[in-house]
Amino acid sequence: MSTANFLELLINGLITGSIYALVGSGIALVYGTTRVLNFAHGELLMLAGYLILLFAVTLGWPLLVASVITLAIIVILGAGIQRLTIAPLLRRDDWAFQVVAATIGLSIFLQSGAQLIWGEQFQAVPYFFPGIVVIGELRMPWQRIAICLIAVAVMAACALVLYRTKLGRIIRATAQDSEAALAVGIPAGLVHTAVFSISAALAGVAAILLSPLISVNPWMGTSYLLKGFAVVILGGLGSFGGAVAAGFLLGLIESFSVAFAPSEWRDVIAFTFLIAVIWVRPNGLFSGREA
Repeated sequence: MSTANFLELLINGLITGSIYALVGSGIALVYGTTRVLNFAHGELLMLAGYLILLFAVTLGWPLLVASVITLAIIVILGAGIQRLTIAPLLRRDDWAFQVVAATIGLSIFLQSGAQLIWGEQFQAVPYFFPGIVVIGELRMPWQRIAICLIAVAVMAACALVLYRTKLGRIIRATAQDSEAALAVGIPAGLVHTAVFSISAALAGVAAILLSPLISVNPWMGTSYLLKGFAVVILGGLGSFGGAVAAGFLLGLIESFSVAFAPSEWRDVIAFTFLIAVIWVRPNGLFSGREA
């Protein structure tokens, strides 16, 4: 393997991993705080893809304006899903299975609704950052470089909020013991809503960055939901930092696997690694009960 090929695989792995980390950290954040696995997380990503397609391509709005409005809508939708669907179920004693069933049902509803509204055709989104970076023998589109840089910046900002602000301390306190947090005056219900909104925003950012690389379609969220769950399991259930690290690790494994096996085997190798990790470390590589 030449140096250029190695660098290309490394950069591609980091780019893919940054998207997995965005999706997985959103799922981990919700699970770490509420113990809810949100099976509709992929459909939030899909809806954000259609929104950025509508605002930035169909209506021709500037990318920044289109992105802000897309994220605002997705954040409100995430909060609405928590308040109207999840919160009432969490008040019941046997809420675990009911929440899983509700989020799966919501996922099917949103996917079917997207097919009804936008049809089944795949719709392309042009690159937001045209041009190619050339370093020696390495050629890389600016769009892919921008994905990694923006994703890392967003996750760093999220970690800063989570570990260095009052809101972050409140979220982590609620994750540790929501009843104790409620007893000292922390509105656990509002914290749960805020966490769902942040999680939805992370899915929205992933969709905005991904849309130019993959065609927007009603099923685009499904594969990333599966990868997001794999990242959460690999990193340790409920660990935000573990999900970020596992996302990059999974992306690198997928990228370098094509150097030794056909690309069709990429997912097989990645999930085989996941199973091997679960076999050795059932709680994941970076297990912990943190938000």
